[in-house]
Amino acid sequence: MDVVGAEAFERRLPELRDRVRSAAFLALDLEFTGLHSDFPPNNKPSLFDSAAKRYLKERQSVQRFTVAQLGLATFTNENSNKYVVHSYNFFLFPSTLGGADVEFTLSASSIQFLSDYGFDYNKFLKDGIPYMNEVQEENFSKHLFVGSWKASSAVDRDVLKKAIDEVTRWIVAAKEEETMILQDLSGYQVFEVQLVLRRALQNVWTEPLGDKKVLVKKVSPCNRQLLENSPYDCCQKKHILLSARGFTNLFQTIVEAKKPVVGHNMFMDLMHLHDKFYKPLPESYEEFKRNVHNLFPVLIDTKTVTKSLWETCPFPPVSNLTEVYAALCSSSLNSKDPTCPVIALASDCSRYAEKELPHEAGYDAFLCGSVLLKSAYLLLCRSTDDAVEADPSFSQYLTVLAEYLNKVNFIRGGVSSINFSGEDAPCQYPPLLVVRVQGWPGVNEEQIYQEFKALCRFDVRRLSTNQFILLSNKFKQVRLVLQDYKHHPHLRVSVYRRWRHSPGVNCLLQVSGIVALWSLLAFVFGRAPCCSL
Repeated sequence: MDVVGAEAFERRLPELRDRVRSAAFLALDLEFTGLHSDFPPNNKPSLFDSAAKRYLKERQSVQRFTVAQLGLATFTNENSNKYVVHSYNFFLFPSTLGGADVEFTLSASSIQFLSDYGFDYNKFLKDGIPYMNEVQEENFSKHLFVGSWKASSAVDRDVLKKAIDEVTRWIVAAKEEETMILQDLSGYQVFEVQLVLRRALQNVWTEPLGDKKVLVKKVSPCNRQLLENSPYDCCQKKHILLSARGFTNLFQTIVEAKKPVVGHNMFMDLMHLHDKFYKPLPESYEEFKRNVHNLFPVLIDTKTVTKSLWETCPFPPVSNLTEVYAALCSSSLNSKDPTCPVIALASDCSRYAEKELPHEAGYDAFLCGSVLLKSAYLLLCRSTDDAVEADPSFSQYLTVLAEYLNKVNFIRGGVSSINFSGEDAPCQYPPLLVVRVQGWPGVNEEQIYQEFKALCRFDVRRLSTNQFILLSNKFKQVRLVLQDYKHHPHLRVSVYRRWRHSPGVNCLLQVSGIVALWSLLAFVFGRAPCCSL
């Protein structure tokens, strides 16, 4: 595991870019300050959701929460079938340089969840790497290049005022080339103090010294002009922009590299990547899909792959990424065959081989990539009747994974997966059930849900005053409810028939019946005088 915070990120950026460019594929995992927002109240995910409707629901959540930690694992195919893994944990925090002030929400349950798994909130708050999307960068650049700079907080304003007062008093008696040092500056204050001093005083020059210090030197106007034109000036606007963009610099390298990107249940990850590092999420679901496909032409969701694999391979039932990894590691094919991929952790990540660290983003990214390789190997064995040639290449793995590429798992909704390079495939759900309520006045959807909760999990939607629709993704649950509620005194459960239960169809049938009756009466009475003749 390699933890990277703001202090070390800029220095290590060239190394990180090289790792991304030389990798066979990349695995990502994100941890958030919250997952699903309950505001507005009808924002909860539902089996009734279409992909577009769910996207709009989750869009509201993504706009409220932020990314606290991003895990990146680079899998490099160094020789034959050996993959060397470098896994990184990046603590992230929205950029506050130049007055930017991003608001985000903390979910108590998510914060507690991450805390239980040892998440370092001090690192997140004090050493989080900044980032910004294209819209934020454009606004920041405007203020930077026109010089309309302002401190980002009341604390920073106090620090700036103190620094200006200190330098102003010192410079009156100082001679040219004399220096003084400002101390105890943190984070962006090192940049902000220099920019404000240079703008306010034309006869000073500043340089960062590291360790939260800034050197201030009294200079002549001529010397000041020479220093401003130096390519080594860390306060040049391009350098400030590089620092303010932070992790976005590495994100752009990932996008430009066009490597296959692997995740597990990665729909929300992709939404946050788009919103935080590319552009604010569009309202259009189809536009979101197009944008993501342009950013990452090859996506592989290990949840989609393993769901299919589990249907045909004799694995025990598992639910989370750690269990999937353990099951694949115990597979006889993956543990004994010499042609199976060898996954070697780099020395700075060796702790992951000794200890499970679930929900640490770097560890989960390592698991994602490992699950992909092991799953791809099993698929390759199946496609060649277990006669796998020595040292299969990663391109061979991509070939057997072709049907899963760009198909991201969709949890409890109207499609089984989101296809970022084509049409989404609809889910094959059991038939809808309709519940007719008798002798239970004022009943609502939540009460119906609680009634069936002990027996099975249904999503509930009101159909009429005393009728509710139930939808499950388990055929067994539907059969169980139909059987157990056959003679219930207050709840009559039956399979939903649109022509019989839909209020709209019933209304149409009633109107059609009335119209037909009037037509018949008009015909009969209209013909009566003719008959009497």
